[in-house]
Amino acid sequence: MTYPVITNCPVCTKTLKITKLHCSHCQTTIENEFELSKLASLSKEQLQFVETFLVCRGNIKEVEKELGISYPTVRGKLNDIITSLGYDTTKKNEIDEKKIVLMLERGEITPEEAIKLLKGE
Repeated sequence: MTYPVITNCPVCTKTLKITKLHCSHCQTTIENEFELSKLASLSKEQLQFVETFLVCRGNIKEVEKELGISYPTVRGKLNDIITSLGYDTTKKNEIDEKKIVLMLERGEITPEEAIKLLKGE
């Protein structure tokens, strides 16, 4: 009987390290410290969502239909997964726009310069 790999310690909840691999065919055993992929840290529910998302080829409307959930829920689940994988969900564009507006408010740039920056010129 096989069990799914757990990634967190059931006692202290810290990340576990894989230290032993074994081939059930030839009985070879390899011991070292092995790294799991980032996807291995996702919950079963998150992995099921990722699988559905991939089968739907990233089409959010299809994911909505397949799972019977709303667009904001799909986006929220995607953001949770992105965060779980260690990435920032804040769009670079949003940050840049806020900085440009602040610079404009402080008088550091002119309205014309702000427009050019927002257009990416």
